Amino acid sequence: MRNVVVTGGTRGIGLAIANKLAAAGYRVITLARKKTDEFMHAAEDVNGPGALEFYGFDLSDLTQMPSMVKTLRQAYGPLYGLVNNAGQSLAGILTSLPDDQIENVLKINVTSPILLTKYVARSMMTGTGGRIVNMASIVAATGYNGLSVYSASKSSLIGFTRSLARELGPLGITVNAVSPGFIATEMTHGLDEAHRTRIARRSALGRMATVEDVANTVEFLFSDQAKNITGTVMTVDAGNTA
Repeated sequence: MRNVVVTGGTRGIGLAIANKLAAAGYRVITLARKKTDEFMHAAEDVNGPGALEFYGFDLSDLTQMPSMVKTLRQAYGPLYGLVNNAGQSLAGILTSLPDDQIENVLKINVTSPILLTKYVARSMMTGTGGRIVNMASIVAATGYNGLSVYSASKSSLIGFTRSLARELGPLGITVNAVSPGFIATEMTHGLDEAHRTRIARRSALGRMATVEDVANTVEFLFSDQAKNITGTVMTVDAGNTA
């Protein structure tokens, strides 16, 4: 059974991705600080040949990342896939944002996934190939008032994706990004119904995409059908940016 690491896989989009990949036959190792009730229910009810595991880790602890990945390899064997899903949002006008909050978002959204990819990719250099998917956002391309720091962090992941695809391509490892639009998750629960309705109306399909849509896209990128897709950004937003 191939091993896949999904960060932030205990809720929201991350849990939907973890569920989808487990159902497709992967052993999914979710990295997060703690389990959620949703994750525990999902782990008990995996509908497929794979498995859903949990490994507690604080992704802001960069110094422990090499040893953590080594522990995963010793416990589960070679790592085939990685989904860098964990991230933090930061809303507010740049000139009023505290410096420490800006630094923390960049650590979690940029530095942490880059370093984790570095150590996980070493486990993929065995000749059997691998899959890496980075979760970006449509705000990286469109911009959004009050999300300049978050947008910068997601733009960084897109540049990272495209260049890393060149580096790892000769080893049979694909690297892609998925760029969700406004999805019905905890990050959008703060919007009132009128605002959510306006967002839906702006899209080409007149609705918001779902976590299942994002998970389906990630599963596709892990499939044999996507073996020749790398260095791309796949947008999942019901046509909001069309």
